[in-house]
Amino acid sequence: MGISAELHAIGRPMLDAQLAHPTVRGIASGDLPEPVFRSWLEQDYLYLLDYVRVFSRLAWQAPDGHLGDLVDLAYSTWHDELDLHRSLSAEFGADLEGAKKGPACAAYTSFLLESAANYAEGLAALYPCAWGYSTLGRILAENPPAEPRYKRWVDTYADPGFAALAVRIAEMIDEIEPEPERTKELFIEAMNHELAFWDVPV
Repeated sequence: MGISAELHAIGRPMLDAQLAHPTVRGIASGDLPEPVFRSWLEQDYLYLLDYVRVFSRLAWQAPDGHLGDLVDLAYSTWHDELDLHRSLSAEFGADLEGAKKGPACAAYTSFLLESAANYAEGLAALYPCAWGYSTLGRILAENPPAEPRYKRWVDTYADPGFAALAVRIAEMIDEIEPEPERTKELFIEAMNHELAFWDVPV
């Protein structure tokens, strides 16, 4: 068993805390106030720009067997996730160009970019985002919101293609056999950032 299975066991209670968060509950029910989601879109757009940079920095360090995967992950983030944000932002009136990072976004992106200086640590730090959103999407899709814009958000993260990308990151972590305690430490820190991110500035 690779370390990714241990990370999932550690992360599941922390994921449950996200499911209980008012912002996530509001998306799930389809009645999250629009200003909250608008702010979340702006913050996550800025986050994802740096997420692409993290994949790119890791690709420079990657073993040959991982290089194509990291390019695919950067491509998917840029074209699929960011396109979703651009589309939803137009519907919610979000100001992507004028948005500024709030404290949670700034802290999380700084953590990711610093962690990416080391290949194994960068993978551990970025994994909670991919695994968490894939798992959240799958769970929320079991009873999707009727509100079509929030349903589109859920459907994106519940998509099997997105889940496959998250699975591949887990495989990559297992393949490089990182130092276990440091990997868990970074994973937990990133999961804490994930939870804090839902407290969007409004």
